[in-house]
Amino acid sequence: MADTTTTYDVVIIGGGPAGYNAAIRAGQLGMSVACVEKRATLGGTCLNVGCIPSKALLHASELYEMAGKDFAAIGIDVKPKLNLVQMMAQKAESVAALTRGVEFLFKKNKADWVKGLGRIAGPGKVEVVGDDGRVTATLSAKNIVIATGSEPSGLPGVEVDQARIVDSTGALSLPEVPKSLIVIGAGIIGLELGSVWRRLGAEVTVVEFLDRITPGMDTETAKTFQRSLTKQGVVFKLGSKVTGAKAGKSDVTLTVEPVAGGAPETLKADYVLLAIGRKPVTAGLGLESVGIVPDKRGFIDTDHWKTSAAGIWAIGDVTHGPMLAHKGEDEAVACIETIAGKAGHVNYGIIPSVVYTFPEVAWVGQTEEELKAAGRAYKAGKFPFTANSRAKVNHEAEGFVKVLADAVTDEILGVHMIGPDVGEMIAEYCVAMEFKAASEDVARTCHPHPTRSEALRQAAMGVEGWTMQA
Repeated sequence: MADTTTTYDVVIIGGGPAGYNAAIRAGQLGMSVACVEKRATLGGTCLNVGCIPSKALLHASELYEMAGKDFAAIGIDVKPKLNLVQMMAQKAESVAALTRGVEFLFKKNKADWVKGLGRIAGPGKVEVVGDDGRVTATLSAKNIVIATGSEPSGLPGVEVDQARIVDSTGALSLPEVPKSLIVIGAGIIGLELGSVWRRLGAEVTVVEFLDRITPGMDTETAKTFQRSLTKQGVVFKLGSKVTGAKAGKSDVTLTVEPVAGGAPETLKADYVLLAIGRKPVTAGLGLESVGIVPDKRGFIDTDHWKTSAAGIWAIGDVTHGPMLAHKGEDEAVACIETIAGKAGHVNYGIIPSVVYTFPEVAWVGQTEEELKAAGRAYKAGKFPFTANSRAKVNHEAEGFVKVLADAVTDEILGVHMIGPDVGEMIAEYCVAMEFKAASEDVARTCHPHPTRSEALRQAAMGVEGWTMQA
């Protein structure tokens, strides 16, 4: 039996980027709000075992590799020594500081954090279950927001033991640098984590079912990206499916077959990272108690974040669309503002994506393939970082910026970048596209010199054929 019953305006299940931002926004708007989270800390997968710790390791491993390979060329002679224990410790310290920051924001905005596993127990009712399986509290609310996020997808024949066969969580805390690592899946997560361990000394092989890497990415950009990673030492086995994995005491044996047919082969590595995607966490939420039926993949259908049940909303990775923290944050704000009677809005056509490898890859809007499939006439402007003065003097001139604009109106339809710090620079085009800017608007906007951002302007100039620096 529950030992407490409390009534709120809004109860949110899940404390990740969608959930905690929803709680903060509800508090800002004067609502009484509770966020039910089963982890010992707020922040969800992203902050605890996803976006944030992976970026900490990507940054540290990039500096380590630069010190060993690139510093000498600019007149700095050093011989770096890896301290993996400290590298992991600084990662943990950063994560802890940020999770405490979310706690502070809850207190600042009078949002209650209710610890435990949340499940819907009928209209307007959420039960909180403790580690022992008992109901510790019952919360009632006119509005319940589901924000339970996602978890790594499994693969038949590959059992994750978090020892030799790991998922993205386990790959963030390997006890040693592998001599060899096989990554199953050539998506963003697998390539980012594969990059971390390659920089630290591992031989990395990526096995991918499709005949290309990073599905959904602009094809030209993806090909350039693959060439860059190959040059760095990553080995790709595309068009290959893993049919089995056997973990031993010190290694893993994989059975791999060509998708097109052919003889299977055996691969061995110290560790295997399974990174074939993520799936929504919707099982065990009590959805049946309010008549919500997820689709066969576990996603909840919504209409402006409303589910089929009155007073039940869903945001973030449990809904359709890209599984990105910033998409969840946008939905959180829009959902809560809609509940408050305001005009909530998310522009799903302008949600950027970033791969935080080196070089970085970032994009927003439509790809050339999508525009061609839609029969939309467009013009493209492209500018290489080899012609950008700041990138050149920084010895990081790999990649390009490509701008796609409507052939008649010149409205920017998509932007695709690969190069230094493009994950930061993509935001300029997100703003431009929100205001339905033309490529000429960016082309005629003064950019500081010398900066990498000048490549954004030069690519926009290229749409009308007047690129000046290449």
